[in-house]
Amino acid sequence: MAGKHSRTRIFSSPAGIVATAAVGVALAVGGTVGAVQLVSGPDQSGQVALDLTPTTAASSLTPSSPAVTPSVSASPSVTASPSATRSQQAASRGKERTSSPKPKPTVKKTTAAAKVLESGSCGASFYSDGQLTANGESFNPDALTAAHKTLPFNTKVRVTNPANGKSVTVRINDRGPFIDGRCLDLSRAAFASIASVDVGALTVRYEVLG
Repeated sequence: MAGKHSRTRIFSSPAGIVATAAVGVALAVGGTVGAVQLVSGPDQSGQVALDLTPTTAASSLTPSSPAVTPSVSASPSVTASPSATRSQQAASRGKERTSSPKPKPTVKKTTAAAKVLESGSCGASFYSDGQLTANGESFNPDALTAAHKTLPFNTKVRVTNPANGKSVTVRINDRGPFIDGRCLDLSRAAFASIASVDVGALTVRYEVLG
């Protein structure tokens, strides 16, 4: 911190006073204020005393702290949305289009028609009572079965009523009938599918299937 120096000069002429004033102005511009005192006395008539003691304000010697400028927080940056890109699928629209293949028709598997090993005509009747069949099964009047004198068990026979064209396929699991002129004895359900049970017996056409 600069000290305070006191210097007093005395000028006796008007020109000195003017010079002194100029010096004071220069010191004021440079940052030091000089105090000018006019001293008059009995033996210093017409003389001017100039006090050049620098008076430095304490505030001028203290370095001013830089002004604090409030910081302005930057606004959050806006992220640009990704630019839309065309997919490979979209780009393929420019290619030549080809017709999609037509689905092939589904071929349905057809069951081969059963081979007819033997055919003929004879009388047929039905029965609904019985406990066991000749092959050892329990008789079931509601099953599509029949009795024959000689055909092997489990042979399939298609029986048709010529009067109405209705037919039924039965499985041989019993022996009979033991009446002349009849070759088949059908279960009640098998007979009812081609004719009325009130008839009792009728002539049918039969086909032994292989």
